[in-house]
Amino acid sequence: MQFEFTRRRSARSPVTDVATFRVARLNQASIAGRPGTDCSHVIDRSYNYHSPRELRWHLAERFGLPPADVSLREARA
Repeated sequence: MQFEFTRRRSARSPVTDVATFRVARLNQASIAGRPGTDCSHVIDRSYNYHSPRELRWHLAERFGLPPADVSLREARA
């Protein structure tokens, strides 16, 4: 599955002291000319992600897929 996300800035992590981000919008990418599907409701958009990799693992878990089967790219805001 391929997803596209739009990030919004968030706070610094109190544990790792690095910048985090929240997902503003999450879409399943369009396939064979069909428009993409808004999937923002399947994640907690108040969660502060440390990296796109963490988001990819979270989506794989949510959809019951191996992480290698999930592709993720950042959309331009």
